[in-house]
Amino acid sequence: VKDLDYDGDDDDNEDDDDDDDHGRFGGAVGEGAYRSSVDLGQCGNQVGGQFFSTIAEDISTRSTGVSPKENKDYVDTSLETFFTQSESDRSRDGYPALPKARAILVDMESKAVSQTMHKAKKSGKWAYSESQGFSQKRGSGNNWANGFCIHGPNSEESVMNLVRKEVEKCDRLSGFMSLLSLAGGTGSGVGAFVTQSLRDEYPHSFILNQVVWPYNTGEVIVQNYNAVLTLSHLHDTADALIVMENDSLHKICAQLLNIKNISFADINCVIAHKLASILQPCQAKDGAGTAKCDLGFLLERLVAHPQYKLLTVKNIPQMSDVAKEFSVYQWPGLMRNLRQMLISDAPMEEGINWNVRPVAYRTESGHNCFNRSLSTLLVLRGRDIDGVNTAMFEDPAIYTPWMTPDMSSCVARQPRLFCEYDQAAALISNSQAGIRQLDRILSKAWTMFTSRAYVHQYLKHGLTEEDFLDSFISLEKVVASYNNL
Repeated sequence: VKDLDYDGDDDDNEDDDDDDDHGRFGGAVGEGAYRSSVDLGQCGNQVGGQFFSTIAEDISTRSTGVSPKENKDYVDTSLETFFTQSESDRSRDGYPALPKARAILVDMESKAVSQTMHKAKKSGKWAYSESQGFSQKRGSGNNWANGFCIHGPNSEESVMNLVRKEVEKCDRLSGFMSLLSLAGGTGSGVGAFVTQSLRDEYPHSFILNQVVWPYNTGEVIVQNYNAVLTLSHLHDTADALIVMENDSLHKICAQLLNIKNISFADINCVIAHKLASILQPCQAKDGAGTAKCDLGFLLERLVAHPQYKLLTVKNIPQMSDVAKEFSVYQWPGLMRNLRQMLISDAPMEEGINWNVRPVAYRTESGHNCFNRSLSTLLVLRGRDIDGVNTAMFEDPAIYTPWMTPDMSSCVARQPRLFCEYDQAAALISNSQAGIRQLDRILSKAWTMFTSRAYVHQYLKHGLTEEDFLDSFISLEKVVASYNNL
């Protein structure tokens, strides 16, 4: 079992020999804002497992760029937020037991849950509690209605009991982060139902959904139905949705990470990196003082109106481990690229359209000529962050006119290195970025619905045609609201 050394220092000597240090993530349990993850379906379970692995790798790296005390504060805060670790828990060898992820795993088939748990324990860095998983013997057959109308209600009591047990471990619950795919039946159908149950049980807690959009070429023939039904329900119940598109993630793997045979595991690594880059500890200026960027702060800054809940995350730089050794980058260049990625809605720095400018006029169809934002949160990590000029993200032309400057943009900083990048930036924005894809899915789903293709497969599980129509209407309003920014 590999122990994790969190006593990083501000020199980058990676050859320290510390064989006598047996402490896995050290760190006492404090009074932080704890966050529970609810991983739903095969995709949600696998993304969740990779997310916690990314957190564990980040806090155990030897190259930190900060003093041992600053690094310990960073590690402790991260551990308190995402893991539980009791001082009394001991493994068979007498050393502290592995930290347990603050999560529950839900799937209607047992394979994904058991594999995810096994992989976590095998890492030797962290684990799931054996009682944190719920599964059955039959899946939802890629049918949203089967998941939402049948499996959801039948498993509600068992799943919510697991949630309550996890919540009881928190001194102060920050909220829930649900991970799921839009294409299948369990992640989308059961995921929408569980999110609704969370809102009923914990009406004052924050709920952040991270959703994975299917490939445009199609993974499941009814994926557009499933996506429309899921998004409409989540938009009503969750506080915000972080949107990740498989097509964009695939491009990042191929063009930036130079992966030849791209698997879902590779895509999950990119998703986990994006999530960790915004959720790991950092602080932002808030009035005259500073504030921790916990879930509540993030949602307060980014979701100013209940009709606008779609968030996207852009990272820079993104490169393979081999490329890191030979790459040189500076903050001014990173900021220029990231700003252009925002206004041109580019998923990565390679292939940015530099002709896009934030202009006042619209196209003949009434759309903006660039990706207009409601609000943004810029997270800077690594060396020399205090001297970074972020004024370009305060440009009023980027944002809708009715947002005040003090609420439209915010900058958070963390001097500690993130995933061994000397300098790294993440931008999470509430903008028009997800609307083009949503409009495309709505159009495809409506074409199928008008011919009643596969509708009977949903009706037999208790869904009605009115439920379809309500979902279409709800999302059409979302599209219209974003187009009018």
